[in-house]
Amino acid sequence: MGLSTGIRTLDDVLGGLQPGRFYLVAAAPGGGSSLIATAAARTSALDQHQPVLYAASGLTRADIAARIVAAHLPVDYRRLRAGRLTPTEQDDTAALHHHLTQAPLYIDDGTDLTTDAIAESVPDLPGLALVVVDRLQTTEDPRLPLSGPTQITDAAQALAHLARTHELPVLAAVDTDDPHLIAALSLDITITLTRDADQIHATVTERDLGPQATLTLHADLAHARITDPTHPYASPTTHTPAPPTPPAATPHAPAQASQAPLQTPTSPSPDPTPTQPASTAHTAGRRTPSPRRTAPAPSQGGYANRDYSYFTGMITRAVDEALHGHDGDIAAATEALVKKAVPNAMALFEATRVGGNYEHTVYPETLEFLRKKTKDGADEIWEGRHNWTNTHLMEALQNGTRPPITVSALDTNASFLSAFKTHLPIGALIHDPNGGFDPKRSGIYRLPARPTWHHTDLPDPIGNRREDGPVLLDDATIRLLIRCARLGLCEAPHITECWTSGASEGLLEKFRRVLTEARENALKVDDTVTIEYIKAMYSKFTSTIGESSVNRDIRRPDWMHIIRSQAFANLWYKSHRAHSNGLTVVRVRGTDELHVAGDWRTVFTEGRLTTQMKQKDQYPLPRKSAR
Repeated sequence: MGLSTGIRTLDDVLGGLQPGRFYLVAAAPGGGSSLIATAAARTSALDQHQPVLYAASGLTRADIAARIVAAHLPVDYRRLRAGRLTPTEQDDTAALHHHLTQAPLYIDDGTDLTTDAIAESVPDLPGLALVVVDRLQTTEDPRLPLSGPTQITDAAQALAHLARTHELPVLAAVDTDDPHLIAALSLDITITLTRDADQIHATVTERDLGPQATLTLHADLAHARITDPTHPYASPTTHTPAPPTPPAATPHAPAQASQAPLQTPTSPSPDPTPTQPASTAHTAGRRTPSPRRTAPAPSQGGYANRDYSYFTGMITRAVDEALHGHDGDIAAATEALVKKAVPNAMALFEATRVGGNYEHTVYPETLEFLRKKTKDGADEIWEGRHNWTNTHLMEALQNGTRPPITVSALDTNASFLSAFKTHLPIGALIHDPNGGFDPKRSGIYRLPARPTWHHTDLPDPIGNRREDGPVLLDDATIRLLIRCARLGLCEAPHITECWTSGASEGLLEKFRRVLTEARENALKVDDTVTIEYIKAMYSKFTSTIGESSVNRDIRRPDWMHIIRSQAFANLWYKSHRAHSNGLTVVRVRGTDELHVAGDWRTVFTEGRLTTQMKQKDQYPLPRKSAR
């Protein structure tokens, strides 16, 4: 007997999921194919403790975790996603989530998920017993590689090959029951589902032998699962007709692809647990691509070997429409685009999040210290803002103990855009009165006092602000302080209290890459309109995600602080790099201004890309006095 699907009547017909065989579960959108996939993964990983790779295309970890929890306890799926569980149910859910984090369930829900990616992950998971792919989508979506009729055909053949070569059972769900497409795929075993109210009729077909049995299963929609009926074999029919000849017809795509089987909440779903929003799967399930793990190269290149033309096209179309609408007037078109930068940036951000690793919380409760005290005032969070001058050097220059120097004023490019690569909290911040630092979490941290800094040749990592008493620092600044401690430059930060959530460094990563690629393309042709438009998008995104009436799509002041502090931290890293390579750091200002003495081109690459530096000015020190 192979691995169980979690449904006894189906196991009896299949003999379980056998090594080396590929199983395709086919059903129209809402027909239950995804629930079969979830049941197989849940049963193998949780009940049988067998390692399972769950490749989720179009679903998030939160989706998968919610279905597993609802089916396994069981608990009402709708109330779970809406956060309306009873105290007892909440305790049970929390306990199961803890169990789930320990289970050998490895979830890959990246937006660049391909069959090559799945195949390359298999050798990295010792003892892997089952591969589940949820789902192949017939409606083509440029953001999902496993979508479209042609891609489905290629994916199915690749997954069948994967099963044979690695001697693993591979089970995939597809969102169609079109007989022509299914027959054309000519796969080992196909399980075709037809839903009739709370009944699901499942026909099991083998490639060489045709239909083998038709079962009637129960659709337990309240708990997001398919179960055995009271009378399992409504008609334990053994079919003997020869399999139909696969027609050459073009596969038919349904009018709409479902994002969840059977039923889906219409509003954004909160994290499955109130206390640990990021812990929805085994830690190792976070995608950590190995050197062999690469996506197919796009036909025209692209940032990091990814094809982002669908997203960069959103930017290009907006620019073209603005220029057309203003009769080619560059100044007027630029002004119009800058005015639309906030809603357009949010639309692009949401588009890049489709199929992403996590469902981030858009409007968590704003903690008191994150609220502005006045309309134009500030909240209580310190950012590592730089306004530093090397006073020790200046004194030496003034008193003549150091010879005159020539200073190059350098400017970083798109500092806030680069700062999008930072650890952001996914869900609402949860208070921990015991403090401490967990690198898998992000948020706000309280220190009893400002850390001391004794290095006259480098700026203080937390800026020039001087106040007595406790300080509240965000995640980017804390990580910088920890890095400085590892370099032996200061003591590690003493965190007495914190407010954090599970973190991801990838929440804005695709958004950053798209904007970076579009910016680089614009720089190549000196397209000033697009350059200014992109600058407005990333800068206004950063400035309006806190408390701003301009952006009502998201309210994350914690994100705003962390992004800004990451920009300050990135500039500090550059100053440390300059100092470590023999340059003299003279001034550090804001997020992008670094003044150094020495041959800076031996340390930094000159240019306008985000990874490069450009020289804005050059001046002598000490400056000559005016007579």
